[in-house]
Amino acid sequence: MRNANITRKTKETDITVSLCLDGQGKAEISTRIGFFDHMLTALAVHSGMDLTVKAEGDLYVDCHHTVEDVGIVLGQALAQALGDRGGICRYGSALIPMDEALAESVVDVSGRPFLVFSAPFVNERVGAFDVCMTEEFFRALAFHGGLTLHLAVRYGKNDHHMIEALFKAFAHSLKNAVQTTGDGAVLSSKGVL
Repeated sequence: MRNANITRKTKETDITVSLCLDGQGKAEISTRIGFFDHMLTALAVHSGMDLTVKAEGDLYVDCHHTVEDVGIVLGQALAQALGDRGGICRYGSALIPMDEALAESVVDVSGRPFLVFSAPFVNERVGAFDVCMTEEFFRALAFHGGLTLHLAVRYGKNDHHMIEALFKAFAHSLKNAVQTTGDGAVLSSKGVL
């Protein structure tokens, strides 16, 4: 099984993430940020990975440290679970609608971190979640997980729908990218990632 358990404790947050890439989409999420819990649950369900996130953070400041640090730890766990990244499809993409919103995710599980992000958010918050933290979460995840990640909301009006479509699109693209090929080989003309 491709799994990982990572704990990271700082003066601002205390976060534990457990994941199994070959799971059944089970989620046990507790960040004390309701909308973020909802998004991480959607990520688990739609990617098919089992995901446990326990996060305590300085929410009296705002949600920034908690959301970004969950992205860091989830990225570290993903990198650990993938090992040398051999025997996976490597690339994945998905285009996901959520009512009036349409989001796209394209990922290369390359070991080379990069994020391109485009989303026309209009509000400051969804619940206790600052919408600007969507990009920060995915940046932390991409850089610590070694992902080249392109995320875009093609159009939409409701920030909840746009963010949820992004999380689900990422989940489906990641699910495709980490599928096993059965041969154990690294998909690269160089022979390594």
